[in-house]
Amino acid sequence: MSLRLLQVALAGGKRALAALEDDRRAVRVDGIASTYELAGAALAEGVSLQEAARRRMTAESVDVSGASPTIRLLPPIDHPDPAHLYLTGTGLTHLGSAQSRDKMHALAAAGGAQTDSMRMFLDGLKGGKPAGGGIGSQPEWFYKGDGSSVVGTGAELEMPAFALDGGEEPEIAGIYLIDSHCEPRRLGFCLANEFSDHLTERENYLWLAHSKLRPAALGPEILTGPLPADVRGNSRVLRGEQVVWEKPFLTGESNMSHAIANLEYHHFKYGNFRRPGDVHVHFFGTATLSFSDQVRVEPGDLFEISADAFLLPLRNRLARASSHTFTVRSL
Repeated sequence: MSLRLLQVALAGGKRALAALEDDRRAVRVDGIASTYELAGAALAEGVSLQEAARRRMTAESVDVSGASPTIRLLPPIDHPDPAHLYLTGTGLTHLGSAQSRDKMHALAAAGGAQTDSMRMFLDGLKGGKPAGGGIGSQPEWFYKGDGSSVVGTGAELEMPAFALDGGEEPEIAGIYLIDSHCEPRRLGFCLANEFSDHLTERENYLWLAHSKLRPAALGPEILTGPLPADVRGNSRVLRGEQVVWEKPFLTGESNMSHAIANLEYHHFKYGNFRRPGDVHVHFFGTATLSFSDQVRVEPGDLFEISADAFLLPLRNRLARASSHTFTVRSL
């Protein structure tokens, strides 16, 4: 059976780690308060993350449904020092993703010229899954933020006051810990809402970095072990009780132009991303956006993302942060 790990805050703020089986019964992991702590124990014991969790599973049930007033679901991973958690990702990795991007860059494609986005997508389609597991084409890569940018299910997703848009991006993220030998160790996968300013990106694709609003939401569970090759999900936007947009999305390697191993290589090939003790959350991309269907989200809208590989959904309400003025002064 697949094992899923969830971080929860109990009454009084005390933290706990829960293990969730396919039967949806979650139990407490004894003596461990975080995924990061459990991963350290697994490395010390020379066992898998799953085995380290199973060795410590108790009979104490934990309500992870999100309905309990005394238990709050936390993001599935964090770091004692948020500056040592990296949020990064790749784009144009899914079949159909270039069409979504080209809709935003239609002016650049005037006259039938092939956009840079389409060229990069086609390069990935040709060389993103090299035979024999070798090194393939480089994907688009971006930086999102650090651990302070991570938002859990149920919390608000805040777009900055200066943002033109705060749209959802339903996808899967890989979660990694760098071990003492500077090797990335994959802890598992989680649902994610990568959250971007698509209006800014549409203005100029060179503003992609600016469009990657720093906050990002992570679903409550880490799926340990392999990700299914074919993952079927559903993304929707609710305004009050009304569903203003809903669409299925496909992910997993069967629906991607890149192998996950290739995306991982092109991130971790940089030495400064292999620093012992650091945590990395790496987004694998999507091809499904409400923005591509001319939907304009508003503060107060609820994003809801679910997928068949995960037992719990990811829900966040869109908010707009208040403006903040500052002055850069010489010291």
